[in-house]
Amino acid sequence: MSFAPLAWLALYQLSHPGPTNKTGSVGNNVLCHPNRAQNCLMINVACSECRLDQTGMEFDYLTLDDLDLREKRVLLRLDINSPLDPTTNQILDDTRIVAAKFTLDALTEARVAVLSHQSRPGKDDFTSLKQHAELLQKNCSQNVRFIDDVMGPAAREAIKQVQKGEVLVLDNVRFCSEENVEDTGEKLAKTNLVSRLAALFDLYVNDAFAAAHRSQASLVAFPYVLPSAAGRLMEKELSTLKRLLKDPERPSTYILGGAKIEDKVPVIENILATGCADHVLVGGNVAKVFLKAEGQRFDKSEEGELAKASDQVKKAKQILAKHRKRILMPSDFGTLSSGKRVETSIQKVVRAGTVLDIGAQTAERFATIINESRTVVASGPLGVFERDGFESGTKTILEAMAISSAFTVIGGGHLAGYAGILGIADKFSHVSTAGGAMLSLLAGEELPAIKALVEAAKRQERG
Repeated sequence: MSFAPLAWLALYQLSHPGPTNKTGSVGNNVLCHPNRAQNCLMINVACSECRLDQTGMEFDYLTLDDLDLREKRVLLRLDINSPLDPTTNQILDDTRIVAAKFTLDALTEARVAVLSHQSRPGKDDFTSLKQHAELLQKNCSQNVRFIDDVMGPAAREAIKQVQKGEVLVLDNVRFCSEENVEDTGEKLAKTNLVSRLAALFDLYVNDAFAAAHRSQASLVAFPYVLPSAAGRLMEKELSTLKRLLKDPERPSTYILGGAKIEDKVPVIENILATGCADHVLVGGNVAKVFLKAEGQRFDKSEEGELAKASDQVKKAKQILAKHRKRILMPSDFGTLSSGKRVETSIQKVVRAGTVLDIGAQTAERFATIINESRTVVASGPLGVFERDGFESGTKTILEAMAISSAFTVIGGGHLAGYAGILGIADKFSHVSTAGGAMLSLLAGEELPAIKALVEAAKRQERG
């Protein structure tokens, strides 16, 4: 019930610009408006003083428009974690690195040091950020340097030498054991990582939305000790996702698939309970769990896998009891038989072999619903689309979204990468750089990194 690594992700480049640089006046202090510490990001309300044009947000955090950035020493937390080729260790997809450009463009008058991570301890792709820094240089106007240290004497001295218009990329922050512990910002602020680095900076900027669901030192502790703000990408991601949750155009349709059912079931529960979704279309392993909850049988091997997901099946049964009319499940499948795809009705699937895609009829039915919707959100493929012959379900859905006049959002590396291969990545209203953080927000969960920024803004207001 898992997908293979996607070597073709290198074909995808993020094609949507970040939020335009707003024109709020900037004074001599950290805040551009001394009497307004928090950004006016309420639903469909613009702050005329800052000429903000954001919708769908109600987080009271500072943004770059609230800060005087000139000559300031800025610690910038990015998420440039990227898939690597398992053979060469080269970066396969630079989407997140390209996306960092929009915040770096706003920091050309500052002296910037970057904190980020690559994978985590124990993984084969847990490596240095040297090649990330090289790619970052190609995507921003500043001079970018790299140092193979994070908080040691060499790193601290290099930080002191950074000049206006320069960017210093520190090495993988997860090389520091303190970064691999999750706790409160108050407690993590006492770590050596934070105490050693914070003293060298005037401001902290978090642009790592893809890691916002983590409660690690580089994400939640620096806002506790430094004036802090969200970066451009963070703003854009949150603005888009809060629009989905707070003020979606109707009908609002969600398409949820993929292998990680434990991530998707809470999302389905939340968007249906809160009324954000008028329709939920399911595919991949998510569909199998919901069909199993209704008593559908599959072949022996898949029944064994579903037995391991009994808790999710139980939860799906509870969701169906309340919201059955709004959940649409496949009526046919693409199954594997003698090495080939076979279209199989749901009545015959128990004897048809392994299910690897939604069927052609289901794909067309889903496409019709997409065409009739005004908001469409997709996360996770609807089948094992990396395998020849089983990409059609996911392809049909993405192509239907691409020609739709609706507000369309796709999230996660699988869908974004495949949209790039199809040449339609620029046809969506928003392509999220996040997987887990996007799903956590859609599931109604609190994002620790965002909470840290909000609390920092409150402290800043109190003075």
